[in-house]
Amino acid sequence: MMSVATEFPVPLSEYKVVALNPNQPKLTDEQKTQLAANIKVCRDAIIFFTAIADAKGLGGHTGGPYDTVPETVIMHGMMEHARNGGTPDVLPVFFDEAGHRVATQYLMAVLEGDMDVEKLFHYREYLSHLPGHPEKGFTPGVKFSSGRLGHMWPFVNGVAIANSDKVVFMLGSDGSQMEGNDAEAARLAVAQKLNVKLLVDDNDVTIAGHPSDYLPGFNVSETLEGHGLKVDIGDGEDLDGLYARMCAAVTTDGPVALINRRKMCPGVEGLEGSAHGHDVIKTAVAIDYLKANGREEAAEYLGSVTKGPGGPTYQGSDAKSVGKNRDLFGKIVNEILDEIPEADRIASVKVFDCDLEGSCGLNHVRASHPEVFVRGGIMERGNFSAAAGFGFEKGKQGIFATFSAFLEMVVSEITMARLNDSNVLAHFSHAGCDDMADNTCHFGLNNMFAANGLPDDGHDKTRLYFPADQHQFRACLKKIYGEEGLRFIFSTRSGVPDLLDDSGSRIFGDGYQFVPGKDEVIREGKAGYIVSFGETTYRALDAVIRLKEAGHDVGLVCKATLNVYDEEMMAKLAASPAVLVAESFNVNTGVGSKFGTELLKRGFKGNYNNIGTNKEGSGGLWQQMGYQGLDSDGIMESMKKLLG
Repeated sequence: MMSVATEFPVPLSEYKVVALNPNQPKLTDEQKTQLAANIKVCRDAIIFFTAIADAKGLGGHTGGPYDTVPETVIMHGMMEHARNGGTPDVLPVFFDEAGHRVATQYLMAVLEGDMDVEKLFHYREYLSHLPGHPEKGFTPGVKFSSGRLGHMWPFVNGVAIANSDKVVFMLGSDGSQMEGNDAEAARLAVAQKLNVKLLVDDNDVTIAGHPSDYLPGFNVSETLEGHGLKVDIGDGEDLDGLYARMCAAVTTDGPVALINRRKMCPGVEGLEGSAHGHDVIKTAVAIDYLKANGREEAAEYLGSVTKGPGGPTYQGSDAKSVGKNRDLFGKIVNEILDEIPEADRIASVKVFDCDLEGSCGLNHVRASHPEVFVRGGIMERGNFSAAAGFGFEKGKQGIFATFSAFLEMVVSEITMARLNDSNVLAHFSHAGCDDMADNTCHFGLNNMFAANGLPDDGHDKTRLYFPADQHQFRACLKKIYGEEGLRFIFSTRSGVPDLLDDSGSRIFGDGYQFVPGKDEVIREGKAGYIVSFGETTYRALDAVIRLKEAGHDVGLVCKATLNVYDEEMMAKLAASPAVLVAESFNVNTGVGSKFGTELLKRGFKGNYNNIGTNKEGSGGLWQQMGYQGLDSDGIMESMKKLLG
């Protein structure tokens, strides 16, 4: 059935598909022995190839796929039974609503013979086609795309309707089940008697900790029972029990949810029961695990892996002073909160986290100001609306943070917050595509959707900000904190270097004051201007310096306020021979998609173009920008075309 190269140090040839008849709910000794061997080899392989990514500095999510191996190998056996003509028929797709469990999909693609095992050595690498979330059509053997939690079950319902004669499996998680989409999916599955079988990994662990601590009252099984599902609770590590329960679910008509309880990363010393299992296993921990499990060759290989290549160097910025703005957000908010008397602070501010905490800097607020911190769980829509509701009264504001990719999930809530004249300061990190091995589903591209108000005589106070370095970010955040209305501030997953002037001094130095709506000239230029913001700015600055060296007197404008036009700057640009907007947002919906029209309204007669993210992702980290033509070379090339 498969051909596995012997060079892979975890011998996948030990894996033998065991055809499992769901109508026979007791395993034979032979079946159980082989299933146990399959579980061991799969778990060891997942530890091994995800740890390679850690050694290369790529991240990679180990715990989720490691946890759900028992369910996966049993599913595989039932699919094999159906393939051989047995009943019931099972759709041969390992649907999974937790996209970070992508290692499962890659391993099964190898075991199914759709992908060469050698590919696993390149997990999450640039151009390896093994990104951090499954993408249909991008990776051989991967049969669906997923990523954002709570999106797969509604989709799988439709698959089940289209395949009404088949059993459809979906791997679930207690974290995914927090999302409102899953509540809607549960109701439809029950009402339509869909033959969907959920296998929920209930480990009481999310990125921010233990839901039983921070979300008391939430219970996966009781929630699903409340929607009318048949629910079966058991130990996910009890192989006999798990198999019998899965047989019962598959031979029962209609939707069934198996709640499989286990500690995260069972048996992995240093990770078991810990939220750290969500991310990639540390190489040292993996080496210890592999040695303890008799995988000396795999451990030795991990010890030889070196970190992946770093990015290029850039002129015009200080590589020795790099700010991680997504983390700084929480530190700067703390500085602001420190200045507010405690009683006023409690009365006027609430900070809503969506389980991402450290990814958006809110871990610092929870540590220093727990009195205003709300651990909201994986519920973006509800948490944004709660922040808006808190900020409904004058003098109060809600603070909210999550990934920029999830902004698309709260657009309707943004509209309602605007119509209610609410005060919300929203931090959306991981904007654009830079440093995003998780790939396309996690790109934060359509952030301009937040500016969905109407002109209406200036009544709409919604403002979008994307500062270019840590000093502009600090000045911006401190300035806009006390303003009214909806304020969105964006940051990247990657760090950004300090911008420098021609003399090597910081552009946004100690005396800098951020003025909302005002664009900043970074370099003057007579031949044309590049307009940029965020992490594209330092790349554009390098391009401008190189263009000037080549005899093209091109300037650079930093447009940190995205949805307001600085009329003084617009007049300057309208008189310029050429304007290029360079950004990492969606080329179709970003700042540049409208900027040319606005220039035309102001009499512009020069050459114009806008560049942005325009292709599905390529995997890798800093390489994503170059792949989109948004590195220095790409920006230079686009500007040269305008100059003629």
